[in-house]
Amino acid sequence: MKYQKWIAWGSLVAGICWGILFSYYAIAQSIPDTIRIERGETEDFDFHVPITAELEQEGMEVFGNQSPIVDKDKITLDLNRSFSLKSQQQGNYFMSCKLFGVFPMKAVSVEVVEKEKIVPCGVPVGIYVKTDGVLIIGTGSVVGNDGMNYEPAVNLVKSGDYVKTVNEQMIANKEELIEKINQSQGEPVILGIMRDEEYIQIKVEPVMTEENDYKLGIWVRDDLAGVGTLTFYDSQGGYGALGHPVSDMDTGLKVSLSEGTLYEAEIAGLTKGEKGNPGEISGVITYLDQYKLGSVEENTSVGIYGELQRTPEENQENQYYPVALKQNIEKGEAVIVSTVSGERKEYGINITELDYNSENKGILFQVTDPELLDLTGGVIQGMSGSPIIQNGKVIGAVTHVFVQDASKGYGIFIENMLQH
Repeated sequence: MKYQKWIAWGSLVAGICWGILFSYYAIAQSIPDTIRIERGETEDFDFHVPITAELEQEGMEVFGNQSPIVDKDKITLDLNRSFSLKSQQQGNYFMSCKLFGVFPMKAVSVEVVEKEKIVPCGVPVGIYVKTDGVLIIGTGSVVGNDGMNYEPAVNLVKSGDYVKTVNEQMIANKEELIEKINQSQGEPVILGIMRDEEYIQIKVEPVMTEENDYKLGIWVRDDLAGVGTLTFYDSQGGYGALGHPVSDMDTGLKVSLSEGTLYEAEIAGLTKGEKGNPGEISGVITYLDQYKLGSVEENTSVGIYGELQRTPEENQENQYYPVALKQNIEKGEAVIVSTVSGERKEYGINITELDYNSENKGILFQVTDPELLDLTGGVIQGMSGSPIIQNGKVIGAVTHVFVQDASKGYGIFIENMLQH
């Protein structure tokens, strides 16, 4: 009986601890890691959490339903009450948050940025990128000229490694890698590899095959291509697309690129999204100079970026929209811009949840437009990058589809894409 009481007390204490930890996490998540305000504009905030925050005072004005405490170079705010911030000085500020004014919780970066206007696109583009080094996607066995199976590279190289050199000589593509291996005549080779941003050297002994060539037993790739959606471009000709990285289909890892090209793409067909099958856009890319749109210079966790040589035909009107920061986005009605029908159109959605701290899944929405639901079932692969517009402002872009429910999707905040 005593033993059962101890178990009951232990369960109660554990439950209380878990409840406290969960509440602590939920409160911390309700405040963005980064708050951005436009220079010269008053931005309103209403977190309703029992947190006291200390904000650097220089150049910052505070308004609202509270009387902030000003002490030398800091302003103390009660985040359980609404407040407004304004600054005429572009720059970064630091805000320290404490639960109940006692327990340190998190540090928040407050950035004062210039107002931005961009052209939302929503048109399909072909993406071609070359990897920075030869990407290893896996290892396998090699049949030697003696008929035996060998695995010369197993447990030495890993999926996601990039081969940069062979015997300290630079290579640019898989053809050069094959050439260097054959030149070894079976002698061990030193592979210079980038692994998790660290350069290492690995010795591997090639195997002579029945065809009298030499192999390491590795599967490699040096380029990728696919169809996505152009999100926006700015007045300087810079663009952003996808809202998530270009990843290798086999490893699932973000690709390290050396260079890339953006092309026009033509939608060839649509596979409607169904439960368990996310659906997709099938596109045709013509790799000719007259179809080039621009360069691909960066592959990041929040999209791909580069410079446009020319604007897509669907965006010739160059209509600029202001950008909405996170705190100005509301749950409720919005639209996504897409060309899945062959014509650039707006389709209605309903924003159901907002997660200010998510990198590229901060907007959860449900497709409500009957035409889009009939055409695609909702969100399908290839629509990543489709702009999201609310109240006349660009607020984000589509990034992910729900595999079990194509009518639901995730989006990234446009400010995350612009601050990549």
